[in-house]
Amino acid sequence: MSRALLILDSPIARQRAASWCLRLPHGTRAEFKQSKRSNDQNSKMWAMLTEVATQVPWHGLTLRPDDYKLIFLDALKREVRAVPNLDGTGFVNIGRSSSDLSKSEMADLITLIEAFGAERGVQFGDEARAA
Repeated sequence: MSRALLILDSPIARQRAASWCLRLPHGTRAEFKQSKRSNDQNSKMWAMLTEVATQVPWHGLTLRPDDYKLIFLDALKREVRAVPNLDGTGFVNIGRSSSDLSKSEMADLITLIEAFGAERGVQFGDEARAA
């Protein structure tokens, strides 16, 4: 087995994981992660990022939702890094994507976006439609 994924959501799955660990060759890597973000969390994040992008100029610039996502990931210390691009005229982000966030990390990101928006008067979702 070169790769496998188990969700530890039942006693049977836990037994299977333990069995695999006992049988795998020496040097095999194992990684344990919290459950991944939900589709609802992802949808909410993108809706909120869109609201921020349409309502908040950033140092005189109009940023896209994916630009703001990188700013918020950086604020969470998610290893966002930038390197010079090939022709030396700018930078390229080489940080991690939000698709690897756990449910709790995504909740932290959404909370950060909400706080940022509240400080700047952003109206999210139904608030924006009611205004």
